[in-house]
Amino acid sequence: MLQREYPGQVCSIARSLEVVGERWTLLILRDALVGLNRFEEFQEKLGIASNVLSNRLKLLCDEELLERAPDPQRRGRPKYVLTDKGRELAPALIVLMKWGDRHYPTPGGPPRLTLHAECGGNVGSDLRCERCGRHAGRGEIELPPGPGAPHGEHAAA
Repeated sequence: MLQREYPGQVCSIARSLEVVGERWTLLILRDALVGLNRFEEFQEKLGIASNVLSNRLKLLCDEELLERAPDPQRRGRPKYVLTDKGRELAPALIVLMKWGDRHYPTPGGPPRLTLHAECGGNVGSDLRCERCGRHAGRGEIELPPGPGAPHGEHAAA
């Protein structure tokens, strides 16, 4: 973790990295954006140790990016649901994903697609739809598995 005090430095990026700058945290948020919401789902998808996952989920809840909600299918066990604050990170995560697709591509193609919900066009790294030209706003980007997705993800979609 970065230090909490930044002597002589005023930096919003550094303050933000205190919350989301650790890789597991970003991967949990990524998975929450595509619909995962149970401890076991995060653990299985990420292969993360349970104590590390517990700590990251606690941080994300404490920082109000996720909230614990009752899971009607599993009494006594919570679901972890993105808050508005957490969903606000979606554009940053999508741009990071697009950057990774461009500079570190997977052989089969992108693991996730970014489709404009209104017209089905591809959303580029500028968050504009390549088909209709509109900026894809909050909640207007679908993230289905792409051609480079692991085989199990295609069946789940």
